[in-house]
Amino acid sequence: MNKKVDLLKGHIFTSLTELALPIMVTALVQMAYNLTDMAWIGIAGASSVAAVGAGGMYVWLSQGVVALAKMGGQVKVAHALGGGRKEEAAQYASGALQLGILFSVLYGALCIFGAKPLIGFFGLSNKGIVEDAQIYLKITCGLIVFSYMNVILTGILTAMGDSRTPLKANVVGLVLNMVLDPLLIFGAGPVKGFGVAGAAAATVFAQAVVTLVFIIAIRKDKLVFDKVRLIQRVPRDYMSSMIRIGFPASVQNLIYTSISMILTRFVAEFGDTAVAVLRVGGQIESISWMTADGFAAAINSFVGQNYGAKQYGRVKKGYFTAVAVMFFWGLFCTFLLIVFPKQIFGLFIHEANVIPMGVRYLVILGVSQMFMCVELTTVGALSGLGKTLLSSVISIVFTTARIPLAMFLGSTFLGLDGIWWAFSISSIIKGILFFLCFIVVSRKIGKHQEKKIL
Repeated sequence: MNKKVDLLKGHIFTSLTELALPIMVTALVQMAYNLTDMAWIGIAGASSVAAVGAGGMYVWLSQGVVALAKMGGQVKVAHALGGGRKEEAAQYASGALQLGILFSVLYGALCIFGAKPLIGFFGLSNKGIVEDAQIYLKITCGLIVFSYMNVILTGILTAMGDSRTPLKANVVGLVLNMVLDPLLIFGAGPVKGFGVAGAAAATVFAQAVVTLVFIIAIRKDKLVFDKVRLIQRVPRDYMSSMIRIGFPASVQNLIYTSISMILTRFVAEFGDTAVAVLRVGGQIESISWMTADGFAAAINSFVGQNYGAKQYGRVKKGYFTAVAVMFFWGLFCTFLLIVFPKQIFGLFIHEANVIPMGVRYLVILGVSQMFMCVELTTVGALSGLGKTLLSSVISIVFTTARIPLAMFLGSTFLGLDGIWWAFSISSIIKGILFFLCFIVVSRKIGKHQEKKIL
């Protein structure tokens, strides 16, 4: 492919943004993908949104599982390519894809056969919402293999310096999803609408097409994928190395999502409508965190390749460039959520009694957006250095703190708003700590071996 960005040479800001911009656009495409689902489901009513919200929590949880293969593969492929070891990079890519397929089968089986107790965890009171949530869970997570392949292939391509192919693939998925959503949710002509099940089917079908686009694209690659074989024995030490790097990130994601699920149960005590507010508000908030997560993937690959090439000064300058860009993006998102909350939330939920709850969610969470962007960007940089355990410890400790904080604030006069404040306060603390943490870590790497920054 001729779409790769050389991360080891040239002006740092130019190299970084050239890689990051397609990733950020991909993240925005993914956000539009999710918001399209939510907009159509919102027309069906708050009960349908609550069902998708409950079932969708396990889709989110599934990303913690695949994070092991994605992070381990992306970091080790970047290190190998930075050191000029293409065969080694292909071995890591093969191992990551093998792990992804295994995890998708196991997770899919768990969600299909355990749908009833999994949805029962949330304590939803409406029987129709519970049934719809179970259907959504079985379809989206039962066929999670396509999502897993897309996540892993995106990570590997990003490590190679190619962020354009994932963008193109996801745009295809978005367009297809936008067409299928109204058709399968509400029906048209002879086509019967399937409601929540239709939304799930549209998502899975679009993801399958994205996987097909990826396969077509990587068949032309002569750097890594021409040497990748799904059916081959990957050396045990390669697998161990990927698991060692990917496991902390996976645990971090799983715990983070599990905490969110516990908090969702707290939210459900304020009524099923509150769950719908959480679901929609979280999707709207993704305008900041999905973009930051995309930029984090870019800085991960940038740091990984330059760390592998022992260009430590370039590593540091790349991080500070990235974190500055993301801080200002967070400020922009804060402005949107605080100044236009009613207009934004009203696009997805139309019941007049629900909108004020959504407005308060957006305003409260808006306070912390710039700190959350700093947190995610720094996690990407530290992971590129292989410091996934350090990132996980900080995230787990302070994300877990949301539970007692939400319990305390939720029991005060703040009520439901107290839970939203628990989210916001913890994000502010984590953003500050992660920034300070990178400063400390960066002082220790390559202290006497820095190369001239190009």
